[in-house]
Amino acid sequence: MSTFQPAANPSIAPVQAERVPGRAHVLVIGNEKGGSGKSTTALHIAVALMSDGASVATLDLDARQGTLSRYIENRTAFARRKGLDLPIPTHAAVTASSLPDRADADADEEARFEAALEPPLLSADFVLIDTPGSDTNLSRLAHTWADTLLTPLNDSFIDLDLLARVDSDTLKVVRPSVYAEAVWKQRQVRAVQGGRPVDWIVMRNRLSSLAARNKRDMGNVLESLAKRIGFRTTSGLSERVIYRELFLNGLTLLDLKRGGGAGPSLTLSHVAARQEVRDLVAALNLPPPAPVASAAEPATPEPMPERPAAE
Repeated sequence: MSTFQPAANPSIAPVQAERVPGRAHVLVIGNEKGGSGKSTTALHIAVALMSDGASVATLDLDARQGTLSRYIENRTAFARRKGLDLPIPTHAAVTASSLPDRADADADEEARFEAALEPPLLSADFVLIDTPGSDTNLSRLAHTWADTLLTPLNDSFIDLDLLARVDSDTLKVVRPSVYAEAVWKQRQVRAVQGGRPVDWIVMRNRLSSLAARNKRDMGNVLESLAKRIGFRTTSGLSERVIYRELFLNGLTLLDLKRGGGAGPSLTLSHVAARQEVRDLVAALNLPPPAPVASAAEPATPEPMPERPAAE
């Protein structure tokens, strides 16, 4: 029996909150299902933000698989090999604890996570956190820090099952499912700790270009669920072979140039895909980078607050 109990005020951000002075805006990319495009999305957003002049740090909490870490390693190696000045985020990976006692392991992971988060939190404009495709302590910790939570979701009822149980005959939402409940709990932890509301965005990946029935039904269910548990939706990245090809050199669509340059030459299909990335970043409605403080009036960063372990 589900214990999910929506509160009167679910701590939802109806509009993007202003940037906290002296502190990075934390964007967590989370979904408890693998293969939803979290790492690809993370690097494309990071490069887009850096191309606009923002300083960006990334954290990989799925260090065992390490897709984002490997993506950035490939990017660094390619830039060095080709003598290119590619924007590369400051990056760190946080590994899961190997301690046998669960309580000790949770405390160890919290210490590792905060040690990795604190430097960029107080120096960068944005911190992007890529989480594992499963329910882990590290993932729960990251969710309590999210100013913006982005959930990539393949346009499939299989993937939607993590957010909601849907009646097969009526397509009505029966109840929120495991990941929606987990996000709700971490929102409550954040609220108790005095954190500001979280802007939760569900990104529909691999949308069909055709007006297919599945696409329409998914849209209707997500619209109903969004009102019920408090998120907004946006279109994400289409299914394109180019994303898999770019990984080996650590490139993004934003790196491609007409007539060659970094990676393959830009085609009309790539132009359309690149516009998807730009539309996604615009839809996130992230706060602009902090203005550079003058030498006479240096910015005073806020200290990193203490946070109890997520429930």
